Amino acid sequence: LAGAGGVDHEALVKLANQYFTAKPNYDIAVPDIKACRFTGSEIRLRDDSIPLAHVAIAVEGAGWESADNIPLMVANTLIGAWDRSQGGGTNNASRLAQMAAQDNFAHSFQSFNTCYKDTGLWGVYYVSERHDVEDMLFIIQSEWMRICNSLTDGEVERAKNLLKTNMLLQLDGTTPVCEDIGRQMLCYGRRIPVHELEARINAVTAKDVQEVATKYIYDRCPAVAAVGPVEQLPEYNRIRSSMYWLRL
Repeated sequence: LAGAGGVDHEALVKLANQYFTAKPNYDIAVPDIKACRFTGSEIRLRDDSIPLAHVAIAVEGAGWESADNIPLMVANTLIGAWDRSQGGGTNNASRLAQMAAQDNFAHSFQSFNTCYKDTGLWGVYYVSERHDVEDMLFIIQSEWMRICNSLTDGEVERAKNLLKTNMLLQLDGTTPVCEDIGRQMLCYGRRIPVHELEARINAVTAKDVQEVATKYIYDRCPAVAAVGPVEQLPEYNRIRSSMYWLRL
């Protein structure tokens, strides 16, 4: 039970006791869930009747309670999102958006950071023309490697500010606040105050992002899923070989 807005806490507790105390409890043990094992792999379904190729590539991410989650959120914001219908593509803060817009490599892309109890998925989903599938994948992996090797303090600060802004925008209204309370109670067992999350984000440095990105992305086996006209998608071993840089 969650309440947000002009709600009297004592009155809400009284109503909860009135209507929920009599509900029967079931003595069911919490299942002992074993740790999930992530396996790099791919699945592709070529269907030339679909006008555009849809591709997702991801590595194993962090769980909800991992200390690496906040730096991964900053890295996710660095990659960003873009759609061809948006203006100012080449002037976007995201370097990946700049490259995708300049060379028309994609119709859209969206970076994602999905967390579960003890693991997660961190990656990018993109939509492109059939002949741009390989090029778009190449610049995505190149940007991943850049995040692992060379980040500036300025772009990390910009990503942190954008992350905080997006988090606050998601709490605009009593309904999303209630949803956030319920989600955090399930994940953390408590509601994390906004100022605490802000402090955690502010504490992240460019070095932190590089170290965490190297831990989860660099030389790791990705999972790839693709559907549509994907004949130009490289085979898995080539994709895997782009997850590291040979540098002197």
